[in-house]
Amino acid sequence: MEQRAFTRTDLSASVIGLGTWQLGADWGDVDEKEALAVLDAAVESGVTFLDTADVYGDGLSEQTIATFLRARPELDVFVATKMGRRVEQLPENYVLDNFRAWNDRSRRNLGVDRLDLVQLHCPPTPVYSSDEVFDALDTLVAEERIAHYGVSVETCAEALTAIARPGVASVQIILNPFRLKPLAEVLPAAEKAGVAIIARVPLASGLLSGKYTKDTVFPANDHRTYNRHGEAFDQGETFSGVDYATGVEAAVEFAGLAPEGVTPAQLALRWILQQPGVTTVIPGARTPGQARANASAADLPELDAATLASIRDLYDRRIKDQVENRW
Repeated sequence: MEQRAFTRTDLSASVIGLGTWQLGADWGDVDEKEALAVLDAAVESGVTFLDTADVYGDGLSEQTIATFLRARPELDVFVATKMGRRVEQLPENYVLDNFRAWNDRSRRNLGVDRLDLVQLHCPPTPVYSSDEVFDALDTLVAEERIAHYGVSVETCAEALTAIARPGVASVQIILNPFRLKPLAEVLPAAEKAGVAIIARVPLASGLLSGKYTKDTVFPANDHRTYNRHGEAFDQGETFSGVDYATGVEAAVEFAGLAPEGVTPAQLALRWILQQPGVTTVIPGARTPGQARANASAADLPELDAATLASIRDLYDRRIKDQVENRW
């Protein structure tokens, strides 16, 4: 699979990675054997970038990755984790002592002395403007606890603030055919600055797979049930912030744009990969088959101008008014 450089680092990542939120929690029950099989299918399909967080299953996702990599020491895999969501979301909690404690926990969970990349996990907006926060992250690098740091953001404004920071290696942001706002300013700014872009929620929590109807029922412990209106965390993380009924209808139209032999999910991933400035995209997978199908999108030919225009038109007509003024 094609590898793209994290240009402020000595690292590179497969253009399609694996998001491992599903291997921790918040998407229903997790079976360890199946989780390990998903990881195996991903890396065997060329994936070299795994994205996790200390809060996914309260460390379960990190621990599962560690179990997998211990059994496969020959693999050269880039693991990115996140920190900051296990405490009350107050700017004053983002201090060096807490960073060290969170870092120690993630290093134990992942079984490593130094983490490849640590991302602030969608912190309160004032954090991005705090020199003290980024000085603390620089300290973690100097102490060789982490090799590099980045941020995961909710809004385009937060992304632009982070990109201006010289030590930020990456920005993780929601980008998919139902969330186009980052194309206007964020991706060009990141490309100019040499900051990697990690595109998350690429399938709009599964909407863009085309598998759901208005009658689909998700488990009670799935965020697509309990966070549909932002009850637990930012609403934009669930269905990209799109009203579910609207999203289902728009997803039917989106599926109709897929070329012959291409699934709607693969269409969404291929679209993201074509956006200038994207480094890697991190779809999740609940089964080995999903992991393999997602990875295969990297081998698809580029979408033609007519398909790209149709995706933009769909967004403008059905989605833009719901999401663009919020994120």
